[in-house]
Amino acid sequence: MWKLRIGIATVDKADPWLSSLNNHLGRQVWYYDPEAGTPEEREAVEAERARFTENRHQQRQSADTLLRLQFQKEHSATRLRNRITVKEDQEVTENDVTTTLCRALQFYSQLQTDDGHWSGDHSGPMFFLPGLVIALYVTGALDSVLSEHHQREICRYIYNHQRKDGSWGLHTEGAGTIFGTVLSYVTLRLMGESKSNSNNREALRKAQTWIKNNGGATKVPSWGKFWLAVLGVYEWRGVNPLPPESWLLPQSLTTHPGRLPVLYRFVFLPMSYVYGRRFSHHLTNIVEDLRKELYNTPYEDIDWNHARKLGAKEEIVPRSLAQDIILSILHNYVEPIMTHWPGSMLREKALALIMKHIHHEDETTRYLCVCPVNKAMNMLCCWLEDRNSDAFKKHLPRVLDFLWLSEDGMKMQVCNGSQLWDTAISVQALISTNLLNECSSMLTRAKLYIENTQIQESYPGDLEHWHRITCKGGWPQSTRDWGWPVSDCTAEALTAVMALSSQSTTVGETLPEERLHECVNVLLSFQKSNGSFAPFDARSPLEGPKVLEKLFFS
Repeated sequence: MWKLRIGIATVDKADPWLSSLNNHLGRQVWYYDPEAGTPEEREAVEAERARFTENRHQQRQSADTLLRLQFQKEHSATRLRNRITVKEDQEVTENDVTTTLCRALQFYSQLQTDDGHWSGDHSGPMFFLPGLVIALYVTGALDSVLSEHHQREICRYIYNHQRKDGSWGLHTEGAGTIFGTVLSYVTLRLMGESKSNSNNREALRKAQTWIKNNGGATKVPSWGKFWLAVLGVYEWRGVNPLPPESWLLPQSLTTHPGRLPVLYRFVFLPMSYVYGRRFSHHLTNIVEDLRKELYNTPYEDIDWNHARKLGAKEEIVPRSLAQDIILSILHNYVEPIMTHWPGSMLREKALALIMKHIHHEDETTRYLCVCPVNKAMNMLCCWLEDRNSDAFKKHLPRVLDFLWLSEDGMKMQVCNGSQLWDTAISVQALISTNLLNECSSMLTRAKLYIENTQIQESYPGDLEHWHRITCKGGWPQSTRDWGWPVSDCTAEALTAVMALSSQSTTVGETLPEERLHECVNVLLSFQKSNGSFAPFDARSPLEGPKVLEKLFFS
């Protein structure tokens, strides 16, 4: 039976590759324990899973029932007050409202972790998992990182979110896309699912038919082409250029990739490294089979230069003639120069610079990275640089930080959770009830979590060189180890801290003034010239990055 573990309980003391700034506060990882659970508890879990699967086409979002079942059992000593029932013609009294609120607070206290935060599902996009699975597969780490139980739950999740026509969307609620369908199909195949020996052979058959009816895998957009090329079921000749040499341009240029918005920037960084290395996995039986299963044309007959320009019109941003000309020049003339001496010397210099940036990102986030996409890519890059490196070994245990289990299966989260955000919002809601005697224990634990999650370190080195803004004093979305200050998370945490300060006699001392000043300093650094606030940083000018986004991400 699966169990969620929190904080230091998630760490194997014999594992030398995990590090933390605050003793892994807020870390949450699902583990499978074959001895856990009574027959009744196991039956309750299976009933929730069956209920979701039966209604999956009507209700696509899960409700975190596995987490709730576990926490309510662990806090079963907290007896909920009697429910207030009000008839239609009966007046609702103030006492009725207070009693109901108290009951709600008791229920909510059951869901708070021992370290003070509230756990929960923070997923939705379905294209995160395939990149992770492909990266683990090509590095040979799939079975060592993801147990049989993990892989079974991941397959459950993918099957549960397949559309009736056999397709998958970009996220759990979206319409089917060629990008989502190809990558989900590939993920299932890499984990051993096949039309010949799977209980879900009909689902796989429908998916393959949908892919071929919609033009085959040559129609996937750029990120799909990238991952397929890494796996070896697509040729790099069919991928639009992602020139690593662009990182050698002067940083003052508005078109320098370091000026892209944060999420684009830290995805383009490892993508350009892998593109520059032209890595593709060696030919295995699964890779060979996928080359036959994903295309309408025999693999050896595909015109890859033509495929480079293809994409389902519903899934790509149209490029102008000028942009197509630039990409063709890069592909047909610049790229051949960079892959042969003396141009290859410049490429090696660019690749070395990129790896320095990747290592900086990895180390300042304790190998969590800013998002699950660059997490998988950075891990792959570290392996490509040195297959036995400490950096790659430090990436592997952090994979589990992103995986979340619900009744629909195991998915990959948008981040390593939303612990800080959920806790800061919860504190504000609890204080607004004016029932401090009922929730003082919750507030005390939440206060400690918020205070100990504030970032208290500065990024090492020159911020401009690493394309960063100040971080000391800000709050992340999840845990302090994640390391990225976010404007709205910082603002909500500050609001919660200020609200708690008015209750100092109930929940303890106020946060030191110096740390409040550091927080305000970080918040001001997020403000853009038009007065609004950026989520991560406000440094990027507008036009240059927009050109790059359309050029390399459509």
